[in-house]
Amino acid sequence: MPSLYDYRVVSIHGEPFTLEHYRGQVLLIVNVASQCGFTRQYAGLEALYRRYREQGFTVLAFPCNQFRHQEPGTNDQIQQFCQRQFGVSFPVFQKTDVNGADAHPVFRWLTQQKSGILGSRRIKWNFTKFLVGRDGQVRARFAPATRPEALVTAVEAALAQPQPT
Repeated sequence: MPSLYDYRVVSIHGEPFTLEHYRGQVLLIVNVASQCGFTRQYAGLEALYRRYREQGFTVLAFPCNQFRHQEPGTNDQIQQFCQRQFGVSFPVFQKTDVNGADAHPVFRWLTQQKSGILGSRRIKWNFTKFLVGRDGQVRARFAPATRPEALVTAVEAALAQPQPT
């Protein structure tokens, strides 16, 4: 079975690379959208990132247009929106499907590792969050309504775990 670090992703600017780049870090992987009722969570995600990035924490945002077409823009428009409206400095990737036949392998892997409420594997909405420990294992899955501010304890616990050798 592949690990998270085996997957290839493409930045919002079109640059391909593997998630190996983030090995040893605590990650919060989130499917995002610019026209969602939860879009204001970008501010909380940015605050969380700025607070813990020096300790090895990164937010990885994957725009998704699968939920009522709430991410209709181009990758350039999405990047501009994130920076202009919320000052986003964490990595944002190209628009990605998170469910169905075209779901990105990263999200297939994440949903196999941690099911949602009542055991559901499908991502139900924008701003579903997966917390990945330094060891590359999914530690928790959080519902879209869970605000980033509520994740402080979980992020700190993940950061407190020793880096694998």
